[in-house]
Amino acid sequence: MDMNGKRVLVTGGTGTVGMALVQRLLGPFPGVRQILVYSRDEQKHFEMAAKLPPAEVPVRYIVGDVRDRDRLMHACRGVDILVHTASMKHVALSEQNPIECAKTNIFGSHNVIDAAVANDIERVVTLTTDKAVLPINAYGASKLFLERLFLDADHQCATKFSVVRFANVFGSKGSVVPLFLRAREQGYLPITDPRMTRFSITMQEAMDLILFALEEGWGGEVIVPVSPSYRILDVAEAIAPGVEQRVMGARPGEKIHEFMVGAHEAEQTVRLGQRLVICPKEGAWDAEGYCDRTGATRVPSGFEYDSETNSDWLTVEQIREMLSDLADA
Repeated sequence: MDMNGKRVLVTGGTGTVGMALVQRLLGPFPGVRQILVYSRDEQKHFEMAAKLPPAEVPVRYIVGDVRDRDRLMHACRGVDILVHTASMKHVALSEQNPIECAKTNIFGSHNVIDAAVANDIERVVTLTTDKAVLPINAYGASKLFLERLFLDADHQCATKFSVVRFANVFGSKGSVVPLFLRAREQGYLPITDPRMTRFSITMQEAMDLILFALEEGWGGEVIVPVSPSYRILDVAEAIAPGVEQRVMGARPGEKIHEFMVGAHEAEQTVRLGQRLVICPKEGAWDAEGYCDRTGATRVPSGFEYDSETNSDWLTVEQIREMLSDLADA
């Protein structure tokens, strides 16, 4: 999809991923007519506008909450493309405030869908998480519900809805990296469980995945990156070698390992290069048709993609290199 000449709205546009997406769109698509940054955080709008002044770049800042249906309807007028990144993201806070998590991640997302359909938006891409697969916490469950809402919406109207599912971005505010960087100053690192593993995705890879969904998405699919895993102890060693590690125990709702694709999704899943695509069970197209047209291949029956049995792992040295890249950014 050519985004030149388009008006793009990014919900949660002042967040870490939202801001990176805005900056990325301003790069390869200088013909983007306008990017609307929609977020409820007034201070973040102010700070982002200082970096990307609307007098110099085609960006408009809109203070608004995805929970506010009327405000969202108004913001979506004349929009061609919508990327939904707004979310309540922290597992522990979502466990303690499940209704607030539902209001943003489920009901707010439903408002996004309704606003997109009512305003005849061409394409919508939403972000979800590996925690939506076999969820055990409120955050993961809310994201599973979000996925179902967007995939169902794709069957109901002309707007194309695609879902991008990935892990915490390495070094982002929601990842373990900033926690360990702060904690090493106190002389020890808090380790929830030494067995813990996670998938790793860089911000660059996350942006590539979103752009793939915008440009190549068919609508009705879940797009998943093929990513390396890391061990929590290796991250600790990369950040603070020799520093004491104190095992604190897993927090409520926290998994030891994460899944990107569950066995229940294998029948619909295909691999296309460094991406997995979970195709619709029903609708205008399916996995077989996707393989025929793209050259993708079906995954084996019973296929699971989890951070524990992944064949690709980051070494301590690779993690240190990634940390160095973050420091230089």
